[in-house]
Amino acid sequence: MFTKYFLSLTTCFALFITIAEAQIQMPQASPPSKTTQLVGLTQISLEYSRPSVRDRKIFGTLVPYGEVWRTGANSATTFEFSTDVSIEGRSLPAGKYALYSIPGSSTWTLIFYRNTSLWGAIGYDPKDDVFRIQVPRRKLKSSVETFEIGFNNITDTGTTIRLQWEKSEVSFRIETEVDAIVMKQIEDQVINKTPSNPGVYFQAATYYFNTGKDLSKALEWVTKSVEADPKYWTIHLKAKIEQKLGLNDAAIKSAQTSMEMARKENNPDYIRLNEQLIKSIK
Repeated sequence: MFTKYFLSLTTCFALFITIAEAQIQMPQASPPSKTTQLVGLTQISLEYSRPSVRDRKIFGTLVPYGEVWRTGANSATTFEFSTDVSIEGRSLPAGKYALYSIPGSSTWTLIFYRNTSLWGAIGYDPKDDVFRIQVPRRKLKSSVETFEIGFNNITDTGTTIRLQWEKSEVSFRIETEVDAIVMKQIEDQVINKTPSNPGVYFQAATYYFNTGKDLSKALEWVTKSVEADPKYWTIHLKAKIEQKLGLNDAAIKSAQTSMEMARKENNPDYIRLNEQLIKSIK
């Protein structure tokens, strides 16, 4: 009796192993994609699945107009932000959100949604909407076979998210906070105290120069960096600031010094940059 019971268990276990092993791996119809993009000081993570057209009519048929769509395939599409952001002027706290949409022939509704655990739009409830935005739909000249969400027009403070599939394209703008965060660091490390690292002076001067802030203060800081630890790139910044302030003779002298140092370091890029700067002054 025991032997028959043991053999029965052994047979069942062997059958379970056979079934568990007997799986065929095939390409997924809508492969998952994960992208992480740094925008300014904000890390943005995007996860979604990418269905293909496969000779089907998509919008208005497979994806009906006027109904909530998962904006992809399989699980809901999600965005995660490491800091607070602004979506088309609407504030969105740091965190992870699902992106749902309601496609239309001329306009789409995009929905940022709190619940990120749904399978597609099954269980979608408007009470979990964070907000909705309306965006125009643009008709593409040629068809996009595989659904794509991409980061475009990336600047120091934002990016445009573009969604394309079949012959439809919609987009929205994400803006991030940068200036207040950087200025707080400059205030804490440069304005209110004396940094021990001359590179911090260079960073502060670079930010002031790039954003068109107080150039006299930028010149003061880059000069301190150069005096403490002269580098051809810091002296080149000094030359650019001097040029902006109309101190052309000083700018040429700084550019020549930077160029000589760049030659010793075999850096053709800075040789060329300094040559161009001097030429623009003369």
